[in-house]
Amino acid sequence: MRGTRRVFERLTLHLTERRIGLIGDNGAGKSSLFRLLCGLDRPDAGWVRVHGLDTASERRQLPRHIGLMFQNPDDQIIFPTVAEELAFSLMAQGAARAAARAQAKDFLAQRGLSDWAGRAVGELSQGQRQQVCLLALQICSPRTLLLDEPFASLDLPSQARLSAQLAATEQQVVVSTHQLDTVRDFERVLWLADGQVRADGSGPAVCAAYVDDVRARADVEQRHGVPHA
Repeated sequence: MRGTRRVFERLTLHLTERRIGLIGDNGAGKSSLFRLLCGLDRPDAGWVRVHGLDTASERRQLPRHIGLMFQNPDDQIIFPTVAEELAFSLMAQGAARAAARAQAKDFLAQRGLSDWAGRAVGELSQGQRQQVCLLALQICSPRTLLLDEPFASLDLPSQARLSAQLAATEQQVVVSTHQLDTVRDFERVLWLADGQVRADGSGPAVCAAYVDDVRARADVEQRHGVPHA
């Protein structure tokens, strides 16, 4: 529930594909679904399981299996330098401070980012901060990554770098986005509308159906001069 509004009604999903996109208008339920999957919200009825774990009763175990990247990297980043931010992710799972910092530096070096270790996060661009957030999730190797509007405020070069970073990861990735080109080639895309699944299928088919619907609604709005739900 969001206040007195029910977000989802009799929603049943099994998300097993390696690359899944979530599309739909603002308020369709995309972010709410992510919050349910990572245990930040509990379902008022029914249940949510992530890799066999009940998100309500086994929430403490979820970070080892699923990670959420927020829309705004500044809502996620805590520490002043890149290495400290990555090390914190490991320390939250029980790693000792020195070992976590060493592993963070090795992790960056493996990706050709050794010079990022001591960089101040505040000096990074928006796209670079997004990249740090994703690295902070990947270093803990959760089986699933949830990315909420990761491309929203990025320029084209930053979008290209983030797309390449996602393509290279072995984890399951679920991306919520309004940038349809970033999920158009995904094996599965869900179109959410008013808390329901309006369409569920291949990226090209579902994205095309959503675009057609948006155009149809825009035509109605233009003819009548009022928004059409």
